[in-house]
Amino acid sequence: MLLHGFPYDVHSYERVAPLLAQAGLRVIVPYLRGHGATRSLGGSAARSGEQAALGSDVIELLDALGIDSAVLAGYDWGARAACVAAALWPSRCTGLVSVNSYLIQDLTAANQPLPAALEAGFWYFWYFATVRGENALRSNPRGIAEVIWLRNSPAWNFDEQTLARAAEAFDNADYADVVLHSYRHRLGLAGGHPRYAAVQAALTALPVITVPTVTIDGLADGNFPATDAGVAAAHFTGPRVHMHVADAGHNLPQEAPHAFADAVREVLDLARAGQRHRTVD
Repeated sequence: MLLHGFPYDVHSYERVAPLLAQAGLRVIVPYLRGHGATRSLGGSAARSGEQAALGSDVIELLDALGIDSAVLAGYDWGARAACVAAALWPSRCTGLVSVNSYLIQDLTAANQPLPAALEAGFWYFWYFATVRGENALRSNPRGIAEVIWLRNSPAWNFDEQTLARAAEAFDNADYADVVLHSYRHRLGLAGGHPRYAAVQAALTALPVITVPTVTIDGLADGNFPATDAGVAAAHFTGPRVHMHVADAGHNLPQEAPHAFADAVREVLDLARAGQRHRTVD
């Protein structure tokens, strides 16, 4: 299961999916809630963007498809959803591929500042906390996405057609509500939904991930500087490989599809062989 991020869509995997299918794997690439053809059934829970909701969606989709266990692979929101599912439902996760390593949010640290250079890249967190930012997201989601893409992936020469195609996924009645709640909840400015309270309570402990894992950093990620395997090592207690991908930014599967497909194959090898930690450049 390949999980996209914000503000992106399923086309991040348009070249990854065929590579994996050619290797004989069944590949599922869902839209995240609030994106594309997804629709709320009317309940307010569907417009929650909190990490507990995103992770729960992964498990509920596996249930709906009758899949006992799958490799969960993603970046940005998708990697967070995959990390949540892998940590809390390890029996449902054959292996994890996560760009930028461990992405379960420590909400108790919401008010602790990051280095100023990193905070500057997260301008939209604060923008979305305001009415002005909310109005901008509702009226011009494509424009906001373009600015984020340029910052996240300075070496990625995407064209207008690629951006326009992804922006079609933002034309969803729930999109702005999900995005706004996600960032406001992350900053402690909005409460979680009661439906996901038990899951979020479990995430408060920052649970370790025990399943075989490949973590990836793009060396041209404009917001998340690459790290070595040791930075997040305490969060991973199972077999793990940490990879660096040259010239790749934050939307790593779209920018470096062969490397991302290799990571999925690598985690399957890890699951079979139970190897320990190593770093791949």
